Amino acid sequence: MASPCEVHIATDSAQCATEVADIVSTEALRIERKFSRYRGDSIVGAINNSAGRWIYVDEETSKLLEYADQLYRLSNGRFDITSGVLRQVWRFDGSDRLPDRKAVDLIRSGIGWDRVRFEGTRIRLEPGMEIDLGGIGKEYAVDRAGMLAQRAAPHCLINFGGDLTATGIAVSNHRWHVAIEHPESNEQPPVHIELARGAIATSGDSQRFLLHNGKRYSHILDPLTGWPVEAAPRSVTVAAPSCTLAGMTATFAMLQGSQAERFLDTEGFEYWCLR
Repeated sequence: MASPCEVHIATDSAQCATEVADIVSTEALRIERKFSRYRGDSIVGAINNSAGRWIYVDEETSKLLEYADQLYRLSNGRFDITSGVLRQVWRFDGSDRLPDRKAVDLIRSGIGWDRVRFEGTRIRLEPGMEIDLGGIGKEYAVDRAGMLAQRAAPHCLINFGGDLTATGIAVSNHRWHVAIEHPESNEQPPVHIELARGAIATSGDSQRFLLHNGKRYSHILDPLTGWPVEAAPRSVTVAAPSCTLAGMTATFAMLQGSQAERFLDTEGFEYWCLR
């Protein structure tokens, strides 16, 4: 998951704690191995290396691709799992190095989910195109791990790099206490949230950005332009019934730029938008 992963369990049984930890870590590793774009032996690796051939996929992969298709349509093309190739020209390492516009335009010519042939059980990319499920994979892993873990321990909190789900209350009807780091953590205190059940996901640029001539460039890229979304919040945190839904809503809000709060107000979820 390229981030710290942890599980908190409300139990006095060491056996229960060990069982839940094993369940969560096993599921996280399974999803990492199956869907990571960095692994040649993953299904995503097979799709990206297909050189224009049809690749058949299993039911789980098909459902994730169907979800990505829905997000593409709902976002009018701004959530696009073929846009991960922009990482070839963008390096969000805190430096002041911006890519050349011609290089961005060249990479952008290979982006477009509408150019992908997806027919439920099989998918075909144009040669040179890639998909990247990183925008939904971690949240999906949290939801899957939570579903499996609650069979062994009904009260636990699973946190994969700040995206988390609570399967039940902690102890004695007290809620889980969660702190969301403020983007300006050196100057501002964290945001404290109490969570009994449900999920929280955060999208923001506190760790990945560029700073050029005094302007901050977020890692949230608009695939329609190939450049960072203008006037995006520093971070958006959303509470929703599932981590997948919370993550989608937070990302959609970031893609709205200056209209993020207006979008969030229409969604009906509790949120924290920091600028």
